[in-house]
Amino acid sequence: MAKIGEAEGSVGAHDALARARQRAALVPDLMVEARRVVASVISGWHGRRKRGIGENFWQFRPYVEGETMSRIDWRRSARDDHVYVRDREWEAAHTVWLWADPSASMLYRSAGAQASKQSRALVLILAMAELLSRSGERIAWPGLVDPFTARNGAERLAVHLAHADSKPSRPDLTGIRRFSDIVIASDFLDPVEDIVEWLDVLARHGVRAHLIEIADPAEESFPYAGRTEFSDPETGQKLTAGRAELLADEYRKLYSARRQELASWAARLGWSYTVSHTDRLASQALVKVHMAMTADGGSTLKASA
Repeated sequence: MAKIGEAEGSVGAHDALARARQRAALVPDLMVEARRVVASVISGWHGRRKRGIGENFWQFRPYVEGETMSRIDWRRSARDDHVYVRDREWEAAHTVWLWADPSASMLYRSAGAQASKQSRALVLILAMAELLSRSGERIAWPGLVDPFTARNGAERLAVHLAHADSKPSRPDLTGIRRFSDIVIASDFLDPVEDIVEWLDVLARHGVRAHLIEIADPAEESFPYAGRTEFSDPETGQKLTAGRAELLADEYRKLYSARRQELASWAARLGWSYTVSHTDRLASQALVKVHMAMTADGGSTLKASA
């Protein structure tokens, strides 16, 4: 699918070093925004919300024959003639890999957007890092940071991002293994078959992925009319349309079909797929991704944020 748009600021489409420097300059402010987003949704989010070994109480549930008697909560059971077991919350550290697409197309920001796609992706990833670090999870960034646990994990990750050299648009995912999760924020505008080929290694390794599509409102609605020049920020190719409005219906069909194909493929693997529009609140997508990550039964296809 062709990528359209104008870059935020004066960054050249092919200047990876300039893009990396711009991202580094953005990181401190984006970290502040990420913490603001986390503060707006953090209430009631504690731990992984899975039954298991731990110290924190999770829930009472009916006793099942064959379970050890030591798990019975006799005080609760005495209230209504039923036998209840006290479940504790799972507290084992879990590795969650995080990655935000640094490609040139992510610099796009239309007049109706609150932020560029790059800014939104980094805010969501840093906000997720903040949530996970507070829960004692291990976080990592493929090709940049190995798994680590720290209460200030999001801040440490932000420091690594601010000092990172230019990296390939797509990292090598072969080192990510079973029982890990990965959160990927991208516009996913490359051909679906290329994306599937890149992510297939995760499926083969038993990794659960959570894909966040970052969408600018202009990319989705195609509000262009009259003589319009479109340029691909990654290849430099240009297309001039004499009457751009004549392309709108076909463009919207292709755009929607691309999203549905990728989302359906993810759903078949038990992965989640969330859309974050840059003219809406980042917290909406964060809540949906967090819910997908903490669901016991695996992830389901997510509606757009």
